[in-house]
Amino acid sequence: MKKIFFLLFFHLSIIPFAFSQEARDIVKKADEKAKGKTSVASITIQTIRPSWSREMSVKVWTKGNDLSLILVLAPAKEKGVVFLKRKKEVWNWIPSIERNIKMPPSMMSQSWMGTDFTNDDLVKEASILEDYNHSFLKEVVIDGRSCYKIQLLPKPKSAVVWGKVIMDIDKKDFMMLHVEYFDEDGALINTMHCTDIKLLGGRLLPARMEMVPANKKGNKTVLLYNSLIFDTPLDDSFFTTQNITKVK
Repeated sequence: MKKIFFLLFFHLSIIPFAFSQEARDIVKKADEKAKGKTSVASITIQTIRPSWSREMSVKVWTKGNDLSLILVLAPAKEKGVVFLKRKKEVWNWIPSIERNIKMPPSMMSQSWMGTDFTNDDLVKEASILEDYNHSFLKEVVIDGRSCYKIQLLPKPKSAVVWGKVIMDIDKKDFMMLHVEYFDEDGALINTMHCTDIKLLGGRLLPARMEMVPANKKGNKTVLLYNSLIFDTPLDDSFFTTQNITKVK
């Protein structure tokens, strides 16, 4: 009888871990599909407000989860601004004052260049794989596609922007189609919806990401992929503070 109870307890205790690991694996597949070993992207970012709008052009390089670089190409006022991420360090080069600023973690929750994306959304100091615990919530249908709804809760010692993240990931092609971002009190702050699915760099991915703040009527930011190239060789030396002033 004791053996039966032990086996039952062991079985019940291992099920949550197995589901958690499987949820993490799905998030990992979606993340790796969108990034590849390396990626080079040309992106247009439209910031839309009730009385005005503006457009930015950026080029983005990534290598794995630890290295990324964003170069602003337009408008002229911000041209040459660079954001560099190396592991947990984030640097911002501002050519107009010729200063390279190391950004503290407290700035990760602030708006990136006046958009509805945070610095962390684009620079990604936090890792959706390493800084969160993952669990299944249910299955849903997003734009006609069957998806896993997965909850991400911060690990106890992780310094992250969000108190909770809920992702809807396509079951067939492992694409993040819908993401909700919550604060520490459980209030919805931002919602990102991904559409215009097409081949980018030979992979089926959303080309349009629309970020909408929950409590700012008429505000949204649209991120549009113009091109995306995967697995181009990039040396680690490209992602350095020495190179941040030279990148074009």
